[in-house]
Amino acid sequence: MSAAAVRTRYRVDYRRGDRVSVDGKLGTVVSFPDHYLGVRFDGSRRVSRCHPTWRVEHAH
Repeated sequence: MSAAAVRTRYRVDYRRGDRVSVDGKLGTVVSFPDHYLGVRFDGSRRVSRCHPTWRVEHAH
């Protein structure tokens, strides 16, 4: 699923490079695998799949 499709399906506005907080952990959106956000959390090399509506918010 593309980034645009994730934004449309879940009514969210995340883009590659956005800083996000997922359940309190900070990271960067790097991809959109399937219908998820691919987030690289700070201090990690691994990309984690995160559901776009589960405890995800833009980091301030």
